[in-house]
Amino acid sequence: MSDDDHATVGAEDAFIAPTAMEQDLEEHFPGDRGTLDPEVRRVLVHLLQRRFLSAERNRREWALLRDHQQIIESRLNDLYLRLVIDHGRGFAYKQQLRSDEIDMPVLLKDAPYSRAETLVLVHLRTVYQRESAAGETSVRIDIEDVEQTVLSYFAETDGGTAKQQRAIRSALDRLDREGIVQEETSGRYRITALVEVVLSAQTLKELREWLRTQEAVAR
Repeated sequence: MSDDDHATVGAEDAFIAPTAMEQDLEEHFPGDRGTLDPEVRRVLVHLLQRRFLSAERNRREWALLRDHQQIIESRLNDLYLRLVIDHGRGFAYKQQLRSDEIDMPVLLKDAPYSRAETLVLVHLRTVYQRESAAGETSVRIDIEDVEQTVLSYFAETDGGTAKQQRAIRSALDRLDREGIVQEETSGRYRITALVEVVLSAQTLKELREWLRTQEAVAR
């Protein structure tokens, strides 16, 4: 065999036929065309399903989000959503992108807080602001405290005391699910820094002024 023949055989042996990228992907269900690992997909779904992802409550998801932030952010952008990460407070959430110049379909529908939920939020935010300013790093509150204050905001049209108390407890349940409070023992909650994200200082000021107006009218 000539030297040329040896060279040809060596080149052929060293050559590896390229494989299409799609053939390298592992399907996780029939017809799967996704490119993300299952764990990263779950983080993406978590962000889409829930209002917030917490570094404290969702430590594994938070670590995956930080490791794969660029691709997760890209997938959200494909849906006209923005990823917001507050590293200081340890929260991540999505926002609907809007533009006056570009026609952007709206995926997220606003789910506003009910009157009871808003009133509870105002009280929680007020307590958190006061205690944090006093140097308290972990702010806690009892349901009796919430009820005592929030019940004074209700009007006669909001029903009797029992109905109002149920509305307050239902509000706390929702805020617990969203991570704004965490029920540590029965009826005792820790208020998380997320309350500052949900209710800015400016919004809190406006709501307080609105409540004072309502109280004046009631008198």
